[in-house]
Amino acid sequence: MMHDVTRKKMGGCKRMQNDIITDKFTESMYVLANEPSVALYRLQEHVRRSLPELAQHKADMQSWEEQTQGAIYSVEYACSAIRSMTYSGAYFRSIEGLLKQAISIKDRMGSAPGHR
Repeated sequence: MMHDVTRKKMGGCKRMQNDIITDKFTESMYVLANEPSVALYRLQEHVRRSLPELAQHKADMQSWEEQTQGAIYSVEYACSAIRSMTYSGAYFRSIEGLLKQAISIKDRMGSAPGHR
């Protein structure tokens, strides 16, 4: 009889252990099953919170890019104008020579006899 009581107690303990293990396993499965959705919720929450600031940064960067492109165009145009001016030295020398010739011809015509 004592042996039966011990066996029942041991069976009850074993059943309790099995119940605890089953509960822990069920809880673990529940956590694992719901963990991705919690992670996705946190990710969505982060994106919703961060997106307006990121959109503003993007708009600012685009504005700065446009301003920078405008400044680059202006500098390139100025450099091109300066290059053209350095090449124009030969033209100015030619114009100077032609003006000297014109002045010389005018002086000769003015000093010529029979010309008023």
